[in-house]
Amino acid sequence: MFMCLKKNTLSCFVLLALLTNAIFLAAQNRPKKQFRLPDVLKEVSGLHYAAPDSLWWLNDSGDSPTLYLTNGVGEIKAKIRLPIRNVDWEDLTGDDKGRLYIGDFGNNRSLRQDLKIYTYEPASGNLDSMAFSYPDQSHFNGTSATSSFDVEGFFWHQDSLHLFSKSKLPKSNYLTKHYVLSQQGRNQMAELRDSIVLKKRAVTAAAIDPTTGRVALLAYYYKVVLGFWPVSKASVYFFEDYPAGYFLRAKPSRKKASCLLALQYESLDFVDDKYLYIASEQTKFFKPRVKRLRMPRRQRGKG
Repeated sequence: MFMCLKKNTLSCFVLLALLTNAIFLAAQNRPKKQFRLPDVLKEVSGLHYAAPDSLWWLNDSGDSPTLYLTNGVGEIKAKIRLPIRNVDWEDLTGDDKGRLYIGDFGNNRSLRQDLKIYTYEPASGNLDSMAFSYPDQSHFNGTSATSSFDVEGFFWHQDSLHLFSKSKLPKSNYLTKHYVLSQQGRNQMAELRDSIVLKKRAVTAAAIDPTTGRVALLAYYYKVVLGFWPVSKASVYFFEDYPAGYFLRAKPSRKKASCLLALQYESLDFVDDKYLYIASEQTKFFKPRVKRLRMPRRQRGKG
C-alpha cells in the first residue's frame, strides 16, 4: 500500500510539472501584453503585423516618408525612407504576397484632390502608387461638418482595399463610410459600398483577420473638459457573419480599449485569432505605446 501511495504521489508531481511547463510555454508564446514604442514613432498612425518578430509602422504627416520595422517588443530593426511624399499618411496594411500598402489619404478639411495609396514590396524594393477620388464628393471647400472625406483606416482583403471614413470630432454625425478600391489601377473612383453610425466614435484604424474574416474598427472620442483637460474614450468594434464584402451590415460587438485617459489610439492589427494590438500616439502625458487586447468570443454560427 505504501508503494502505491508513493507511485501516486510521484505521478501527481509529474502531472503538475507537465501542467506548469505547459502554462509557462503558453505564456511565453502569448504576445506581449504591452510595450513602449521608440520616440521616433511618437506620431504612430499605422501598423501591419507581418510576423511575431516583424511589425511594420508609419507616422502621419509629422514625419518623413519612412517605414519602420520593429521586433515584437518595439525595438527598431530597420528604417526605410521612400522617395515619395508624406502628405498625410494615416494607415498601413499588407496583402498575402508580402506587399505593403501606405494610405496617404488624411484629409481633415476635406480639401485634398491628391489622395494616394502607395504599394511597396520590402523584398524587391519596388514602389508604385494609385490615385483615387470619392464618388460622393463634388465640392472641395471643406465647409460641411457632415460630409467629411477624411479616412484614417483601411485594410487589404481579396484583391481589394477597404477604406473607412472618420467623422469630425468632437461634434459630428458620427457617420462612417465604407469605400472600396481595386488593388490595381493607377487612377480610380472609389466605390461607396456602405455606411454605419457609431455613437460618439470616430474610426482611426481598421483591420481584418485573414483566418476568420472578423473585421475590427478602432474608434475613439475626444474632447477637452474645463478648457484644458483632455479626455478620450476608445473602443474596438468587431463585425462578423456579414454578407460577402459588406462588413458593416453585421451587428457589431464592442470592446472597450480605454476610458478617460487621454490616449490617442490610431493603429491596430490582428496578431492571431485571439489577440490584436492597438497603438497610441504620444500625448502630453503619455509616450507612444502598444496594448494587447483579447477579442470577444466568436458566437456560434458566425462566419
